[in-house]
Amino acid sequence: MKADTHPDYHEITVVMTDGTEYKTRSTWGKEGDVMKLDVDSKSHPAFTGGSAKVVEKGQLSKFENRYGNLFGGDSK
Repeated sequence: MKADTHPDYHEITVVMTDGTEYKTRSTWGKEGDVMKLDVDSKSHPAFTGGSAKVVEKGQLSKFENRYGNLFGGDSK
């Protein structure tokens, strides 16, 4: 087996956008480095449902305008 073919796998600290921290193992950086996240699951709209809900409402109204009473429901 060839020597030095695998990256160094070590422990780092990840800091979330709200300041909470956790330790994980990674090939990023060096042993003991701190990764500060700009976007994570606590702040991104895709996870929190922020602006994604507005898009869903827009898509629903577009569908209703286009197809109206297609499935027998009440049309507006």
